[in-house]
Amino acid sequence: MKAAVVESFTAPLVVEDRPVPEPAGRQVLVRMETSGLCHTDVHAAHGDWPVKPGPPFVPGHEGVGIVEAAGERVRHLSVGDRIAVPWLGSACGRCDFCVSGRETLCLEQANTGYSVDGTHAEYALADGDYVMPVPEGIDPLDAAPLTCAGLTTYQAVKVSGACPGSRVLVSGIGGLGHLALQYARISGAETVAVDITDEKLALARELGAGHVLDARTQDVADEVRRLGGADAAICLAVSDESFLAACRALRRNGTLVLVALPAGGSLERPVSETVLDARTVTGSVVGTRQDLAEVFRLHRLGRTRVLRETRRLEDVNLAIDELMSGRMTARIVFDLR
Repeated sequence: MKAAVVESFTAPLVVEDRPVPEPAGRQVLVRMETSGLCHTDVHAAHGDWPVKPGPPFVPGHEGVGIVEAAGERVRHLSVGDRIAVPWLGSACGRCDFCVSGRETLCLEQANTGYSVDGTHAEYALADGDYVMPVPEGIDPLDAAPLTCAGLTTYQAVKVSGACPGSRVLVSGIGGLGHLALQYARISGAETVAVDITDEKLALARELGAGHVLDARTQDVADEVRRLGGADAAICLAVSDESFLAACRALRRNGTLVLVALPAGGSLERPVSETVLDARTVTGSVVGTRQDLAEVFRLHRLGRTRVLRETRRLEDVNLAIDELMSGRMTARIVFDLR
């Protein structure tokens, strides 16, 4: 099988032939139809974060494909089922985080494309208990970005407390942000979209953002405060400056939701301001299996639209360059069919 492999943190990925793995126990072998390219794949390939994956490894965690074979302990999936392989590859299932519905915080979790080989390949192994069936009627090329970009931003909107009548700022209208904007609108919130490229600002208008701000020419915090301030700000742009602008745009009792993970990123704010304005600063990391089921349900109902462009796996390094350029308004998806 062909697989895109990280052999070194300082070298491009290599597309090479590998043996097709065999499932055992709770594992399923998935014939991949498609796999989305996420910024996390780039961080993994470059070893950007403190806990690093171990080369050689296959990145990718927005995988959708068909169950080809299953281990002897798999009872709920059948050969031929279409399933999604998400970032949360597995968890212990026993700790207080797992049993209270916060499985993405499990200290024993394995992450697809990071601590175990991922989905940028023609075949992948996955824990059958942590994959998610893809409902009939959803295009696999849509389901792939929903498996991480959709899931992550859906959870972030939940964490933000977005509700009818609230005002939610979405900073960064790209592969994640275009979905975050839609989920915020579904919640009934008034939305403020912020970006620095003409194409993404135009996309925000097309998707129905209540207000669209160009951070190149406008002071985001001042403009949002003129509206009355944001009840919540969801930070998806990979930029410390964008974090600060979003924080300054909050009204009293507002919530800053950090999602983007720039290498070495930081946010410095006076403690007094945070205390006296009763602001909340929180992180949001992907979502649970139940969240993904809800994401798929909303898409099947026609409530969301996925912007994506397809690429060949052989062009993985060119696709990474496109992603890192910041010009892409859509999610890049590898078509492996």
